Amino acid sequence: MSALNLKKGSSRKSAYDLRDPNSEVIETHTIACVVDNEAGVLARVIGLFSGRGYNIDSLTVAEIDHLGHRSRITIVTTGTPAVIEQIKAQLGRIVPVHEVHDLTVEGRTVERELALFKVAGTGDKRVEALRLADIFRANVVDSTLESFVFEITGTPEKIEAFAELMRPLGLVEVARTGVAALSRGES
Repeated sequence: MSALNLKKGSSRKSAYDLRDPNSEVIETHTIACVVDNEAGVLARVIGLFSGRGYNIDSLTVAEIDHLGHRSRITIVTTGTPAVIEQIKAQLGRIVPVHEVHDLTVEGRTVERELALFKVAGTGDKRVEALRLADIFRANVVDSTLESFVFEITGTPEKIEAFAELMRPLGLVEVARTGVAALSRGES
């Protein structure tokens, strides 16, 4: 405990970075990179992670500037604070990488993920799946007499909560896009 009775690392969004970079606490970070949109760039970024044994929890890539030939790679990864710093430093050294931002420590962010869920069921389970989908604001994008395909957008936690509720109702298959994230505000 510090003199202010703040527990170290109690707020990852705090203006004061109270986390110990040498701690063994595993943290989840969302890292956004702006890269050249050319062949092999994604392979080099992924190679950095696989070559050093870092895990990627989520990965999304899309072109953001057609005229400038730039893409944005959003990576959700876990590690100790020292490992996260090492990942950011190594990403910054890759030649086609123009910017590296750790959205987790740079301030408030908006994070969303899209998921499709195929749920099979009849009778009461079918009715319950539709009721839960309504509560979670999931859309029915396909329906047969035996199954539904739901589309849901939200935070990764919301997606996971929906999945947990659908499992006992006949969840057959899940497809997730991965996290897309932007920092809030003007910067």
